[in-house]
Amino acid sequence: MVMFGRWLAFVKRYLGGVGAAAVVLVLVSLGSLESIEYWSLERFFEIRGARQPTTPIVIVSIDESSVIELNEQWPFPRAMHAQLIQTLASAKPLAIGVDLIFDVPSRRGAEDDEALGAAVARAGNVVLGSAPQIDRQARYDRVDANLPLPVIRRGAAGVGPVNLDTERDDHVRRAPLRVFVPPRYELAFDAQIHQRLKAVGVAVAPLPDRDEILVNFNGPPRTFPWVSYSQVLKGEVPAEYFHDKVVLIGPTSKLMHDIFPTAFARGDDQMPGVEIHANVVETYVRGNYVREVPVVVSTVLAVVAALLGAALVVRLQAGRAFLTAALLWFVLAVFAYVGFLYFDVWMRGMAGTLALGLGYGVTVVENFVREQREKRRLSQFFSPEVLREVVRHRDDNSLGSTRRLVTVLFSDIRGFTTLSERLEPEQVAEMLREYLTEMTEIVFKHGGTVDKYIGDCVMALYNVPFPDPDHAAKAVRTGLEFQEKTLEVSKRWEEKLGVRIRNGVGINTGEAVVGTLGSRQRLEYTAIGDTINLGARLESITKDYHVGIIISEDTHKLLKGEFMTRELGEVLVKGKSQPVKIFAVLPGSLRKHPRVALEAAATLVMAGGAGTCTVTTRDISEGGVALAGVPDEWKVGTKVEIRCEGGLLPTPLTAEGVVAWRRDDQAGVTFTELPAETAPVVAEYIARQGRREVAAPPPVC
Repeated sequence: MVMFGRWLAFVKRYLGGVGAAAVVLVLVSLGSLESIEYWSLERFFEIRGARQPTTPIVIVSIDESSVIELNEQWPFPRAMHAQLIQTLASAKPLAIGVDLIFDVPSRRGAEDDEALGAAVARAGNVVLGSAPQIDRQARYDRVDANLPLPVIRRGAAGVGPVNLDTERDDHVRRAPLRVFVPPRYELAFDAQIHQRLKAVGVAVAPLPDRDEILVNFNGPPRTFPWVSYSQVLKGEVPAEYFHDKVVLIGPTSKLMHDIFPTAFARGDDQMPGVEIHANVVETYVRGNYVREVPVVVSTVLAVVAALLGAALVVRLQAGRAFLTAALLWFVLAVFAYVGFLYFDVWMRGMAGTLALGLGYGVTVVENFVREQREKRRLSQFFSPEVLREVVRHRDDNSLGSTRRLVTVLFSDIRGFTTLSERLEPEQVAEMLREYLTEMTEIVFKHGGTVDKYIGDCVMALYNVPFPDPDHAAKAVRTGLEFQEKTLEVSKRWEEKLGVRIRNGVGINTGEAVVGTLGSRQRLEYTAIGDTINLGARLESITKDYHVGIIISEDTHKLLKGEFMTRELGEVLVKGKSQPVKIFAVLPGSLRKHPRVALEAAATLVMAGGAGTCTVTTRDISEGGVALAGVPDEWKVGTKVEIRCEGGLLPTPLTAEGVVAWRRDDQAGVTFTELPAETAPVVAEYIARQGRREVAAPPPVC
């Protein structure tokens, strides 16, 4: 069962490659790729270029000029062919091949046939052609040998079929070595010439042990020299020109319809059949026929290429995978070409190219679709930056459930139930949507992960899914910004509906099981454990201590004095058997001036003497002071004069300022004017006290 699961996981990861391999297998089995495979073979021939033949072959071409010069209609008299053979034979060529069919008596009478037969016999080295044809009847197939007339062939050195089989695109690429001529297989025309050359002592390669070969074409038409039939007959070509050469006689005119497209000849410039025979003879003599790698081997390699294309995408990014695939294809293409150039070996590579491209392309598309679907699912948890890393490292089990150190943050709106009773459901939904959107952006801003929303509550995790050494501090920064942003949201809703929003934040650090958890029907990225439960309990008691943010001792230890905190003592929270030491994070802790605790009585006077109140100072810096017990009517932006005395201050303090922030009954006043005699007192006090924490009971309004 485990092995089956692994196999299923493999198929799922490499589904694009498996699908591409299946498509290529079907196309290969149907023969649909043969045309592009042959196209690639012809590109190899073109890149290689023409080669100078090594076998001394001359073509006596029967062309339009010969018809005109000899003033004879086609077919020429066989006695004229006899005269040509006699002329050639006098030069003692190695062999004479006649690519013409003499299967029916001459229209000029028996003497015409006898003249040709006598010339063939006297030469002794003439190979004649035949043209076997299959006559398909309703119940059987009949083979017509179409041999030369007995009177003509009886003195020939050999008779062989000149048939050239064409592919589906009408190209000639292969030559038959043996052709069935009832009652047996006969050597084809070109093989007969090869045997003749071997008989006269020419060094030739042995004939291959197969029924047909892929012709290794030397070049385009006229790569082998042509001389005109009429010129030879008139004696315009010296007889010694044909000495110790193979002479092939055949039509080269397009009007005689014996031309075919080949590797070097396409379109209007096609190759006459007689020159194709010259290429075949050259191939036999040199033994350099194109050796095909078996189709099954190239097909298996294509399947491997499809899986490899998929594997590159799985292992690498799409861009790197493309470059790697392109480089791999280039190396294989060069390897295949070198094999063709130096060893006359042809491996079908287009199936592999298609498989590699399909494997890559399909997997890229499949990964893109899966990534988009995964991004939509995970975007509710992670910031865009973290989400990119999660998707990028999706195969590293970054979302798998593991036990790890986390900092958890809980935050909810105080009095949300009462607030919901005062508003219409649509208004509650709109307010909640705005509030949660703002809070989520803050979590993402500080590298946190939104675990879930529980009504008006936001649960966020830090140090997941990737390690972050600053996770505790980032959670506290998030909580502080939550407080600031809640005031902005509250101000808008106070103006619209007259409702006020405040929130509390609880933060705890400890080990928890984190990852994709849930049921078989639904999975979520979340965390479970006592650490999470304690974080929720800390948030719930913020209202009891009249503070905005409460953190646990474990979180406090990781802050290393970066934030201004105040110990609240120990508390026994629900679900814990031992009391937990907790701390409040003071809202002015991220100001640019260092702060120290200060507990003293102070008097606030509104500008112009419009109001006066008595408050308690909590901390002080050279830029301002934090207060507790501030009445609600003292809004943010109110200009005040503050008089503070007592506590550890050596002398009374007087300054002017403005209310910069509010948290319930707590407020921060930023100094706008600090008298010359007061500034040194504040600086000396801060220098003496330093950044230390002061234990104090919750503020009392």
